Amino acid sequence: MRGTRLACGAAIAVMLVWSGSLAAGPNDTVNAVKQRGQLLCGVSTGGSTGMSTLDSQGNWQGFEVDFCRAVSAALLGDAAKVKFVPLEFKNAFTALQSGDVDILARTATWTYTRNTELNLDWAGIYMYDGQGFLVSKTLGVKSGAELNGASICVAGGSTSELNLADYFRTRRITYTPIVGNTREQSQANLEAGRCDAYTNERGGLAASRTALKNPDGFVILPDVFSKEPLGPIVRKDDPRFRDIVAWTLNMLIAAEELAITQKAVTELAAASPNPEIQRMLGKTGSFGPKMGLAEDWGVKAILAVGNYGEMYDRNLGEGSPIKLARGPNRLWNDGGLFYAPPFR
Repeated sequence: MRGTRLACGAAIAVMLVWSGSLAAGPNDTVNAVKQRGQLLCGVSTGGSTGMSTLDSQGNWQGFEVDFCRAVSAALLGDAAKVKFVPLEFKNAFTALQSGDVDILARTATWTYTRNTELNLDWAGIYMYDGQGFLVSKTLGVKSGAELNGASICVAGGSTSELNLADYFRTRRITYTPIVGNTREQSQANLEAGRCDAYTNERGGLAASRTALKNPDGFVILPDVFSKEPLGPIVRKDDPRFRDIVAWTLNMLIAAEELAITQKAVTELAAASPNPEIQRMLGKTGSFGPKMGLAEDWGVKAILAVGNYGEMYDRNLGEGSPIKLARGPNRLWNDGGLFYAPPFR
């Protein structure tokens, strides 16, 4: 009987180890990812154009998809060792809290209550955005102030829903919310005329506009009525994992400032005389091992997705169908808000 119990126990242990569903326990995300050999990244349900989309061949692409690939390259040495977990926004934070995903890259705004009440942490900001309105040109309005009495499509449970209520309450005008669970649902409702306007972050609206059958028939109004700092989210129970995510983002931002491109990174790692580039790319200082990473973790992250500017341009900027201007997402020395702490 004892032998049978031991055998059963061993079998269960083997099943847990090899099930591929190892959830990260407290203070253990880094080890869980390494044992699993895979980073679990929570993203959109596949329709977040420019941020996380799933094509007909089953391939994920987008700005937030690329960021998770960079983290995988930094931590596991391979950008392909990431599993994208599609999540409706209403379930996204719970999935991260429960350990179903290691990181959330799901256009989630950093707010006071989310940070303090959900026991979650934003490991930086990778996009500064603000909320606006997308309307049909046939509606004939020029600003949000003209939407008194309008029906507005909005994602349920989002900060957009709360900001929308504040916008109308402040101006003492009325509206009817048409609440959806996904961006795709709100886009479809707008296109079908079930609402007069769709509200979201302006980056999301620009992406949604490209997905409509007649994008030229719709316009984003000039109103910007919220601050929406978006970034990668982790649990608070593993500071080392947060460090890895945060410094991966810093690596991509600093790489743009120092002109370390995807094409040039290998050559610069071998021959650059710049002391900071040498530290970033693992030639001096042993910076990788300070976080339990390989010496060349930065090289692998940049090789995987390019620097921040390349990643933005390919998915959201001039190199994409969205053609969203960098605006505040430019580097600090170009009038924007981005710079990385020094690699020293």
